[in-house]
Amino acid sequence: MPPDMAEWLPADHLVWFVLDVVEQLDTSVFHRRHPRSGPGRAAYDPDMLLALLLYAYAVGERSSRRIEALCRDHVAFRVLCAQDAPDHTTIARFRAVHEGAFADLFSQVLVLCAQAGMGKIGMVSIDGTKIAANASMNANRGEESLRKLAASIIAEAAEVDAAEDAEHGDARGDELPSQWADRSGRKDRIKQALEEIRKQQQDAEQADQADRTKAEEYLRRVEAGESVRGVPPNGLDPVRLNRARVARALAQADAAAPETEARREAHRRARRFQRQLEQAEQAVAAGAVDLDGAAAKFRRRRGNTNPIANTTDPDSRKMMSRHGFVQGFNAQIAVSDDHLILATSISQDSNDNSSFEPMMNAAVAAAAAITDNAEIGIVLADAGYFSQHNLTIAGPDRLIAFGKNREVKHEANQHPADGPPPTDASVKEQMRHRLRTEQGQQAYRRRSATVETMIAHLKDQVGLRRFSRRGLTAAASELDLAAAVINLRRLHSKTGLATA
Repeated sequence: MPPDMAEWLPADHLVWFVLDVVEQLDTSVFHRRHPRSGPGRAAYDPDMLLALLLYAYAVGERSSRRIEALCRDHVAFRVLCAQDAPDHTTIARFRAVHEGAFADLFSQVLVLCAQAGMGKIGMVSIDGTKIAANASMNANRGEESLRKLAASIIAEAAEVDAAEDAEHGDARGDELPSQWADRSGRKDRIKQALEEIRKQQQDAEQADQADRTKAEEYLRRVEAGESVRGVPPNGLDPVRLNRARVARALAQADAAAPETEARREAHRRARRFQRQLEQAEQAVAAGAVDLDGAAAKFRRRRGNTNPIANTTDPDSRKMMSRHGFVQGFNAQIAVSDDHLILATSISQDSNDNSSFEPMMNAAVAAAAAITDNAEIGIVLADAGYFSQHNLTIAGPDRLIAFGKNREVKHEANQHPADGPPPTDASVKEQMRHRLRTEQGQQAYRRRSATVETMIAHLKDQVGLRRFSRRGLTAAASELDLAAAVINLRRLHSKTGLATA
């Protein structure tokens, strides 16, 4: 090989680009934890370790042991660490202790990309994907199972103590056998899992109470004779509801002039509601009425009526993905029209719905920060985000699909629309109308071409199909690091330097 390491790689190699980028970043937070002077062995340069992580993720290597091996036998890695290969413990510890710094790293890289002319925010797409946690699905336990496991550990420890007392008397003796040692923090994780179950129970109770409040308010308004538009909430008492509807229809009939169509129509409604009332009374008598709210119905449909927690990573959740169940997290990203990741977040909810507002706000903040307070033109999202709340909250204009892509296309082909939606249509019907127009279809098609592409890059280029470390904070940190790397690769491609 050439004596000068600078000659080992071509001038347009990704390693040089990564090193140049790190030189432009503010890495003071990394240096505060790793002073390079003082007693003991000289510390590794934090800038080198950061560049090593960035390059490793950029070429799909996330294992600290694999990175250590590459630093010894791969030319690009040897050049990057200047032939002074750090061990895997150093690499893993660096990634762990700086988990709070990768969000700022992501922001700094985003600014660099914006300075290079990237970040077209006329359209911004939001989507989520399930990423496996560093945990086993077989480690999910209910409260009773966790308490039995904790009792088993205590009993095992007591048996060991009794055996050692019989063998050693008052002497200390050797340490506990390895099979009884608690080096993995089993008890701490069980305690955390129990706390997580209690939190899930509290969240479930709050959600159910919110649904009961909505149902009671809806009934109160109907019984007061108000005209209530929109889809009735879950958990309504059908007997109370139809009694109120019968009374309201009869009141409208009495208020109308005799022998008029309005009076006849009111009587028809009263008879219809009377039939529904009789059916509701029969259903109640037969015990066939379900008064659960939307939250309880959702939990029952997902099969998680009894809260569970994972003893390997209590923050992770059992989630449904397109490939089946996965023990992991819901990773959310917002992407510009030129494939720049603007924002990220980690959710413990399998459903995307609750992530729309925070992700939209994060994208708005990022767009304003990198483009001199410019505003996002339109936000695109799939049916997982379709709800009254997400359609009506303050923010940029948006197109949120009411169904899967094939359903949206089918309705646009079978029932095309033109112009603005009817003024008397509900918010959801207005959105359906917009997605049936040619303009709506043309705009919505950009969603899959942008955000789904970047999700594929996260999983295939970076290899982020399973998080390396455990916990919600660690997962969010690794997602920020991976997103920063994806943006760096986009910036590298924009410069025309595409050698990896």
